[in-house]
Amino acid sequence: MKLKQLKFAAALVITTFFLSCSSDSGDSGDNGGNNNPPTPEVKKAVSLATSATLGSYLVDKDGRTLYFFSTDANGQSSCTGGCEALWPVFNVDNLTADKLGAGLTLSDFGSITTPSSKKQLTYKGWPLYYYAPSSDDGYGSVMNKLEEAGKTGGEGFGGVWFVAKPDYSIMIVRSQLVGHDGKNYKSDYTVGDGATTYFTDAKGITLYTFKNDKFKKNNYTKEDFSNNAVWPIYETDKIVVPSTLDKTKFSVITVFGKSQLVYNGWPLYYFGQDANVRGANKGISFPAPGVWPVPVKDIAAAVAP
Repeated sequence: MKLKQLKFAAALVITTFFLSCSSDSGDSGDNGGNNNPPTPEVKKAVSLATSATLGSYLVDKDGRTLYFFSTDANGQSSCTGGCEALWPVFNVDNLTADKLGAGLTLSDFGSITTPSSKKQLTYKGWPLYYYAPSSDDGYGSVMNKLEEAGKTGGEGFGGVWFVAKPDYSIMIVRSQLVGHDGKNYKSDYTVGDGATTYFTDAKGITLYTFKNDKFKKNNYTKEDFSNNAVWPIYETDKIVVPSTLDKTKFSVITVFGKSQLVYNGWPLYYFGQDANVRGANKGISFPAPGVWPVPVKDIAAAVAP
């Protein structure tokens, strides 16, 4: 009898030992035997999304599309009053490199204060916005609601709102023309006030055409580029443009070994006296109004040589 009791006691000790070991070993499932829960994935404050039609563009941590406004060519927010409800500012406090998705560089971002004293993040000098279209709330009132993640309904809105892309080679701006003589000019290059919608590069630096050029023929630049400082060619072979423009009207020519972007047959240039200042367009009156007009969407095609 005592022998049976001893055997039972021994079996009980062994069973308790194995159960204790099994319990101490932790979970055998999702967390790989570690009692600490898995670390959740941290969403990036700004990252890139991709569209089959628009290519890459900036989104926030929730996948909501970010936008540029054409009238912000000088790098300051011009969306005021009722505009702010439809296009709320986007901001991230204390942005750091680890908060950015792949393909984005911290030095391309900055911060401004809007006329209504809000902080706003900029990208390559362009203030960033959300799109918040108005809709009926179901109770007879109209309200503005942030666009859903993955949507790009603000693209091309009014011809002046575009998704914030990292690789534009052309941007559309709407601004007052102010010549090197300090006078304001209208779109027909007569003196007067009125905004003109024209092309710049990705950073808002104004581009120009030369009235003496021919179809895909640069008649200004010298072979040794000795006059290139006055009217530098827009040297790029990239064609990434807002969706409201006809991409087929852009092309690239070779000018003494360098690539120059062309629109509707017109080679594109910078003006040296603009000194790479965003929004400056002094060249429209140099040496006289209309000799170096800014490129616009509906410019007539250049004449064949």
